[in-house]
Amino acid sequence: MEHKSLRRTVYDRTMRILIRVCAALTCLLLAFLIGYIFVNGIPNITWQLLSTEPSFRSDTIGILPNLVNTLVLILGTLLIVLPLGAGAAIYLTEYAQNRRVVAAIEFAAETLSGIPSILFGLVGMLFFTELLGWGGSIRAGIMTMVIMVLPTIIRTTQESLKSVPQSYREASLGLGSGKWHMIRTAVLPSSVDGIVTGYILAIGRILGESAALLFTAGSASILSSNLLQTINSSGGTLSVALYMYVSERGELEVGFAIAAILMLLALLLNLSAKVAGKKLKR
Repeated sequence: MEHKSLRRTVYDRTMRILIRVCAALTCLLLAFLIGYIFVNGIPNITWQLLSTEPSFRSDTIGILPNLVNTLVLILGTLLIVLPLGAGAAIYLTEYAQNRRVVAAIEFAAETLSGIPSILFGLVGMLFFTELLGWGGSIRAGIMTMVIMVLPTIIRTTQESLKSVPQSYREASLGLGSGKWHMIRTAVLPSSVDGIVTGYILAIGRILGESAALLFTAGSASILSSNLLQTINSSGGTLSVALYMYVSERGELEVGFAIAAILMLLALLLNLSAKVAGKKLKR
């Protein structure tokens, strides 16, 4: 018995050490990646880079149109996918009675989550730009991003709703609440953290996407005069600009600067989502 106890103790301590080593290596890798990008990118961020358009005549490089296109793409996608994904998840979790249909939809959502983004770009190009006649435009990119991130939003929101204890629902209904009142006052506030996490993942995927947007939104770097013109015209995002500057023009310094801006933008948007989630939970 003592031999087995000693062997079990050694095994537990060994596994604990291995787990800590793995966690430490992961953190170190993340810190190295972030530090490497910031060290090489932040010194190359200038006001001229952030506030001007690119011009071949004056030989200047600017990413203001790409920054505007990125923000419009993110906001437009979230405005559509937030109510659509949350509504679908609430229906599947709280209202749907046919378990086979729910299982089929969940399987379809999981399958779509694993499809390469280039296929979404191809479908978006054929349907939105060609069939609907939108051409290469930000709105075609927005709708493609909606289709791409919608399965992730549905699945993460579903899991968050399922994690709410059933006793919360029963207590709310027992006090005389209706179905929707119970969902709004008892279920959703308890699952806000998971829902916000899903939207943070969606923001990250939108920020880092380039392949699908090359097929749909295009790669133009022209600043439009108003929001409507921006949505209806072709425009490259920051990730597309990063790809173009590095692969087509060999501008590594600009590429590092755009990468640092993307990381800072992702951090800002994630913090904003966290703050909004806490206010909604209250």
